[in-house]
Amino acid sequence: MSEARRGITSGIAAYLMWGLYPLYWPLLKPAGAIEILVHRMMWSLVAVLAILAVHRRWYWIRTLRPRRLALLTLAALLITVNWGLFIYAVTSGNTIEAALGYFMTPLVSVVFGVLIFRERLRHWQWIAIGISVIAVLSLALDYGRVPWIALCLAGSFGTYGMVKKFAATGSLESLTMETAVLFLPALAYALLAPHQTFAGHGPAHAALLAGGGLVTAVPLLLFNSAATRVPLAVLGMMQYLAPVLQFMIGLLVHHEEMPASRWAGFVLVWIALAVLSADGLRAARAKRQTTVSGESTGMAEVGG
Repeated sequence: MSEARRGITSGIAAYLMWGLYPLYWPLLKPAGAIEILVHRMMWSLVAVLAILAVHRRWYWIRTLRPRRLALLTLAALLITVNWGLFIYAVTSGNTIEAALGYFMTPLVSVVFGVLIFRERLRHWQWIAIGISVIAVLSLALDYGRVPWIALCLAGSFGTYGMVKKFAATGSLESLTMETAVLFLPALAYALLAPHQTFAGHGPAHAALLAGGGLVTAVPLLLFNSAATRVPLAVLGMMQYLAPVLQFMIGLLVHHEEMPASRWAGFVLVWIALAVLSADGLRAARAKRQTTVSGESTGMAEVGG
């Protein structure tokens, strides 16, 4: 198998696993969202440490400086909010709204680019943002409330991605630090909080709770494999596999309500994403052509 094909296969597998999460977390009932979250944190640390040990990837520890540690601690807090809210959503009948949050994440990233990095939006990016604002207002009218689960998931994950960009640490290494920061609070909750289900509902239930670490680490390992072999533009298009699957699970497996007015809001979000994706591909193509043209000119000048 070629490197490119292996990368695409790994990427698809990673996003499929992330998309299937709404089938896994409800299996952990009667554990509540917080108990599931703390076990996911603890067992994720065990899983990533095992993977790093197999690959002997410890050199990155020497690169940890106070600034990077502070950024990874902030990332840990953000991913805790994101994981906890997603688990709550899929165990409380809000899988479709959770999927909406991940559909909206690329749009949130564009907004962060303007507010934090002072980037100037292109014409079609403004149109995509405008459509998404109309979509949120439409969904707020449909739900009878602001779709706060979706907005918080999109905001926390978008901010998490931005912080990780500043931290400049590999995905597995970053997850190791994030779960290490949270390990002791998670362990304290697991040991001291009342009404825990880990030890009182049989070995199968305990194994499923512990398995949360494995189902967190494996798709991340697959994603790392894809990221080193596949262009970012291709990975960017793959990312929609996860929320599409989550949406379909919420609709067809969990049988969540989806009236026509809610469909209208989702369709507006999808139109905004289509506009944003088309504009991104167009900009990337233009940049590539400019680079090739510049290289050709430079070669001609050297030859002359």
